[in-house]
Amino acid sequence: MAAAPILVWFRQDLRLTDNPALAAAAATGAPVFCVYIRDRGGESAWAPGAASDWWLHHSLASLGASLAKLGSRLILRSGAAQPVLEGLIAETGAETVYWNRRYEPAAIARDSAIKAAFEKRGLAAKSFNASLLFEPLTIRNKSGGPYRVFTQFWKTCMAGEAPPLPLPAPKKLAAPTAWPASDALETWNLTPRKPDWAAGWQELWQPGEAGANARLARFLKEAVAGYKQDRNRPDLEATSRLSAHLHFGEIGPRQCFHAAQAAAGGTAGSDTFLSELGWREFAHHLLFQHADLPEAPLRADFRSFPWADDAAKLCAWQRGQTGYPIVDAGMRELWQTGWMHNRVRMIVASFLVKHLLLPWQQGEAWFWDTLVDADLANNAASWQWVAGCGADAAPYFRIFNPILQGAKFDPDGAYTRRYVPELAELPTEYLFAPWEAPAAVLTKARLRLGTDYPLPIVDHAKARARALAAFQTLKNAA
Repeated sequence: MAAAPILVWFRQDLRLTDNPALAAAAATGAPVFCVYIRDRGGESAWAPGAASDWWLHHSLASLGASLAKLGSRLILRSGAAQPVLEGLIAETGAETVYWNRRYEPAAIARDSAIKAAFEKRGLAAKSFNASLLFEPLTIRNKSGGPYRVFTQFWKTCMAGEAPPLPLPAPKKLAAPTAWPASDALETWNLTPRKPDWAAGWQELWQPGEAGANARLARFLKEAVAGYKQDRNRPDLEATSRLSAHLHFGEIGPRQCFHAAQAAAGGTAGSDTFLSELGWREFAHHLLFQHADLPEAPLRADFRSFPWADDAAKLCAWQRGQTGYPIVDAGMRELWQTGWMHNRVRMIVASFLVKHLLLPWQQGEAWFWDTLVDADLANNAASWQWVAGCGADAAPYFRIFNPILQGAKFDPDGAYTRRYVPELAELPTEYLFAPWEAPAAVLTKARLRLGTDYPLPIVDHAKARARALAAFQTLKNAA
């Protein structure tokens, strides 16, 4: 008697290599149906943003092409996951569903409900870990609880057994005799039409497994040696830019971990890169433990923080019109490319929450909609870190000076001039504080402050003092 078909439910694991659910299904020799479900209600309370949708479109197209080379197909369905899966079971005669686990609270609740419902019907649902180096419940402190400090967390991770080696991609998938219907990817309208605000992105990014592998290989060959000292320079091609590939699961953290170990293990650059994988891991473990991480501060005292309400200043920040060149360069890079250099993310985030005293949730929401690598755990944990209200948070008195940050990390001004071309002819000594330039210098640079480029929307010294006073209210209330 022929084995019953197996459904493999793809989610944030859009790859063939090191895909435990797919590998397990292929190993049975049974016919395999691969499905991706667009479940906007059950995956998260946060529906994917527009930039994420653009990436998802191209990533699904890439996965579909890869499966076709194995003689298989990617079936696309839209709707609540459980009834969609039940419908596919009825159509295909499958008795088992395999998937790789997700760790966001809403996804955990949905998956648990599906497993319970299937078990009542005598169906099997098997899940695997493909997205983390370590399962959240396996990394605990001496008291048996979760870590709140990254250094101790990562030390414990690295002291234990190394993550498993990546699994090879299946060489073939047994095909069924008939295929169920699939949505056409184009009907999901994931990419912009008019206006096409993503024009040019396909020259910048290559979504999909092949693009992820190529980017990792290029980073390990060209940049990992200098990663520790160069990763804070937005003017250099010194970071991996793997964040979106990791979020969509086009490459797994185990692949990155072991590839870095093999290429440059034990060097300062590889150790620093592995610690950045560790921060990703830490964020996901935090979200697993704290379901309200995207909405509520981990530090309860921050619930009474005196945040400002200023729509005009928020808009100026979003549009890259704050009058602080390194901040504006970062916000414009985000809009133009769907990505922002990590050092600049910290600078612009600090500016929003400390110079403008606007709630970190407003910045989190903007990043969620505009980043191609928007990730619920990383986004929430990072914004809380900058705001000072999260785990292992930056101290409240750490307020980035955007003038000094620009001069230090973009020393020749190449990054800033690229994204703020109004300042292209301004000498570097005035680039990060153009209001300090003499009139003759401004004239020579063909720059009219307040017309061609805005004057600062806040004074740095006054904004810093205001922020310190606001943070002091927390200490006084303690």
